[in-house]
Amino acid sequence: QVQLVESGGGLVQPGGSLRLSCAASGFTFSSYAMSWYRRSPGKEREPVASIRSSGRTTSYADSVKGRFTISRDNAKNTVYLQMNSLKPEDTGVYYCYADIPYWGQGTQVTVSS
Repeated sequence: QVQLVESGGGLVQPGGSLRLSCAASGFTFSSYAMSWYRRSPGKEREPVASIRSSGRTTSYADSVKGRFTISRDNAKNTVYLQMNSLKPEDTGVYYCYADIPYWGQGTQVTVSS
């Protein structure tokens, strides 16, 4: 069956970095676009970044452009989100999404001093 397992979340100080990973199984990973979404406290779930199946095309929310980088390794069936210069407003649950469609369970990111 399809599985998306996120990891790498945690508590980090403002200005710090985290790298999220999403390990996929149960489908042909290299054929699907992948995305990261987040749900911040008191807000709706929103898209953060996406990457096409080949990995050559990416897109980002304006709020994270220049700070976050999405990438994928089709040989490892894994998509990543490198998050730098983190801000308190980046706090939330980050979800991996496969354009099947299918959602992961999410991983908590907390940016606080």
